[in-house]
Amino acid sequence: MKKYTILLCLASSAMIVSCGSYFNQPLGIQKATLGESTVSTITLKNLPKPLEPIVVGVYKFRDQTGQYKAADNGSTFSTAVTQGATTILIKALEDSKWFTPIERENLGNLLNERNIIRSTRQEYSKNTEATETQLTPLLFAGVLVEGGIISYDSNILTGGFGARYFGAGISTRYRQDRISVYLRLVSTSNGKILKTVYVSKTILSQAIDASLFRYVKFKRLLEVETGYTKNEPIHLAVTEAIEKGVESLIIEGIRDNIWQVNAPILKITELINQYDKEKAIADETQLYGRHLYQKRGKFGLELSGGGSLINDDYANPSMRPMIRGAIKYFISPTFNLSASTNAFWFGNTNKLEVGYASWDLNVEALLLPFDKYSPYVFAGLGYNSNSAFENKFMKAQFGAGIEYMIADNIGIKAFGESNITNNDNLDYLIKGAKKDSFLRFGLGLSYYFGKRKPKQKIEAIETNYQELINTNK
Repeated sequence: MKKYTILLCLASSAMIVSCGSYFNQPLGIQKATLGESTVSTITLKNLPKPLEPIVVGVYKFRDQTGQYKAADNGSTFSTAVTQGATTILIKALEDSKWFTPIERENLGNLLNERNIIRSTRQEYSKNTEATETQLTPLLFAGVLVEGGIISYDSNILTGGFGARYFGAGISTRYRQDRISVYLRLVSTSNGKILKTVYVSKTILSQAIDASLFRYVKFKRLLEVETGYTKNEPIHLAVTEAIEKGVESLIIEGIRDNIWQVNAPILKITELINQYDKEKAIADETQLYGRHLYQKRGKFGLELSGGGSLINDDYANPSMRPMIRGAIKYFISPTFNLSASTNAFWFGNTNKLEVGYASWDLNVEALLLPFDKYSPYVFAGLGYNSNSAFENKFMKAQFGAGIEYMIADNIGIKAFGESNITNNDNLDYLIKGAKKDSFLRFGLGLSYYFGKRKPKQKIEAIETNYQELINTNK
């Protein structure tokens, strides 16, 4: 009965893991729908409107990657990204209400059609003696938008996790690609490049699988498999990147007084402030979304608790509690000096129960000082004494740990350290040539304060739009 209960639980877990795929399976033919919007589409449509729309031409916004879609077996001539990026860009320009796009991609078709209209009217006017109607002149562009999709990087980040026990297993895998887009704004009056913006967008693919393969009894085999895969559409990623690029062109054009906006100065200032803050954070953001600014202050306070384990002359040492308080001073973002006070106990089954205190001075090195996760190593010297302040000795310690910044100036950590002494009397038993030593393990909370050094967190940049206009004039 217990066996069947375990099997039922495993099967239920597998079903729960993949229930999303069951509830969203395309079980029937679906009708055509309007295309999906992206987050950038909504932002683009909500931008303040211009005093007058700008006539813009787009000749060709090409895929400049030259890449073909990857295939597991054989080769494929399908491209990695869409070849219709020009159409996507024109729609983004139109959705913003800032531009009046004119046809330039297939200008030959347009001119041919106008020639046909002109020829037909001329022929008709000869036969009917009617007055020939002149064609409306073509609009000419005040600016051109150029650029293209300049890179599509596959598998910039891959990973997964899996576990299997007695024929029951579950696994998950993910893959991240990246697409990059450049847009530039060109003046048709003098050919000057007014603005260039660069936007990137990651593309995520995920897969979850669960399986059960087990003999429930003689000649009775139970086998269950389930799973699903979810791939972010490349077309939507390209659309979002292009729309974000158009939004950046508009805001930077407002800031540099390339065009005027029909909105109160307070609203324009707020819009520019938000954009400048986003751009400043982007300047400090590295690949894989690593926000590299200094999250710790000049000084730090630490409170930790854990356990200590002695390596002495007795046979059965046991773990005893340990508490620590420390203060830190950062010499640089990587290195700091840490002075700590520790209270800890040693125990050995039916043999030893004693308390000690130590005062330690360490040099710590953060291996990734600007990341949220940072491994660190430390080493130093310390002075120990028992609770009666009688058994006193010097020691050396070294260790390692990892700290995670849950917020700016607040971190949680886990660490382990080894303490080496030249004393064989920690357990009040002198026996053999081997000196006593001990280990300490713990979890802690750190709080940092004081002015931060370079790479400090970007705050909102306060800008006055009226001052920008006066400066540009």
